[in-house]
Amino acid sequence: MLNLIVIALYIGAMLGIGWYAKRRTRNEEEFLVAGRRLGPFLYAGTMAAVVLGGASTVGGVGLGYQFGISGMWLVFFIGTGVLLLSWAFAARINRLEVYTVSQMLELRFGPGASLLAGVVMAAYTLMLSVTSTIAYGAIFAVLFGFGKVPAILLGGGVVILYSTLGGMWSITLTDFVQFIVKTIGIFFILLPVLLLKAGGLDGLHAKLAPEMFDFGNMGQGRIITYFVVYFFGLVIGQDIWQRVFTAGSERVAKWAGVASGVYCLFYAVAGAVIGMCAHALLPEIADRNDVYPEIVKMALPEGLSGLVMAAALAAIMSTSSGALIATATVVKEDIARRLFKKEASAVSQETRDHDEVRSSRGYILVFGVIVVAIACVLKDVVAALTVAYDILVGGLAVAIIGGIIWKRANITGALASIIAGTVLTLGYMAYLALVDGQSAMDAILANEPIFAGLIGSLVVFVAVSLATAPTPDTIRVEWDRRMNNKRADTAVTM
Repeated sequence: MLNLIVIALYIGAMLGIGWYAKRRTRNEEEFLVAGRRLGPFLYAGTMAAVVLGGASTVGGVGLGYQFGISGMWLVFFIGTGVLLLSWAFAARINRLEVYTVSQMLELRFGPGASLLAGVVMAAYTLMLSVTSTIAYGAIFAVLFGFGKVPAILLGGGVVILYSTLGGMWSITLTDFVQFIVKTIGIFFILLPVLLLKAGGLDGLHAKLAPEMFDFGNMGQGRIITYFVVYFFGLVIGQDIWQRVFTAGSERVAKWAGVASGVYCLFYAVAGAVIGMCAHALLPEIADRNDVYPEIVKMALPEGLSGLVMAAALAAIMSTSSGALIATATVVKEDIARRLFKKEASAVSQETRDHDEVRSSRGYILVFGVIVVAIACVLKDVVAALTVAYDILVGGLAVAIIGGIIWKRANITGALASIIAGTVLTLGYMAYLALVDGQSAMDAILANEPIFAGLIGSLVVFVAVSLATAPTPDTIRVEWDRRMNNKRADTAVTM
């Protein structure tokens, strides 16, 4: 009963924060990117919260249970992706003052790339939100004894409500609370308690096989896949870039982002060690996804176990809400705005601001309902998320990163690389399934499709850009102006 009270208080706090944040959303910029004025603490905490979701928390512990210290690699590459994005690109991204990755492509290359990139990005963020919704639905099902559908409706309703009320301000404030909850739950409760129960590092060495202390235990192929998918996925994902847009200054975007990346590296090691302790204490768990709730239930008393379960919920709901607002933003700004262009009306700025916020709320509500509906019926979530990540990285990584670092790149090369990378990634999956005789799941999870997509996208990007006319000077001038024009510091205290 005490655990349920803790979880209920947590849910109530999320809804209360959403209602409070509603008052801060006076225009589109406040709603979509929190006014571009987050200070270092809010920014670092919320960046860590959005990237460390269910895969990093429940999944990271499960990988530690199965592979030992080698189970850290998934979350480790998420952390290194955040580090690269923050150190090398965040300050420049922050100067652009756009809302989406696709708008960056249009600013860099000119009209033509944003719609195609928006469709690919929307598919990725939608599936990310769906899988996160299924994950926290599973936790609600265990906690409250619900079936799958009622649990998803409960959890999804909470996320949709606070996201719709205050947009990015709601998500920022709830994510910061969730960051604190997961930090306390993982680093200050679960990790030390389990290490103590397992007898410390000496006890782990005595109870576990030697390969559990081998950093390469999960296999080179899996480690490379995690690097390609999660490292590059973090560098170019809309859900992550939208957080960069919230930073109040370039300095905040860079250094608070670096701090967030370092936090992720510690989180990677903590999750793997927790999994190793769980293996030493409960060696008979069949499904690695059950490790987190099982070890929490075994090791902690009522109340504390509720707080640590809330930490898992915090991780998953942060990712889900971030992906939900990213989906709504991409569809609104990159797809609907281009397909259904409206003529400017002679109304006051206050009226336009009100209409934009109302429109953004509508998109979040609609896509929140779509996410919940898909989550209720979808069975093969791993395959769906893998396809989404592969298309994101294989189709968009070269055009996005290449556009930032290579001046000779142009719109023709960017479009050709997006198409080539997407077609090669999906085509190689189809080849493995239909010609090579692999099962559909093995074909989707194989390494070759993403490598084929990336290599093909890079070759086409360079070759077509060099073979066609450079980006017009008028476009280059505006891009260079924004890149060289440092933003004034608008960061709030936190």
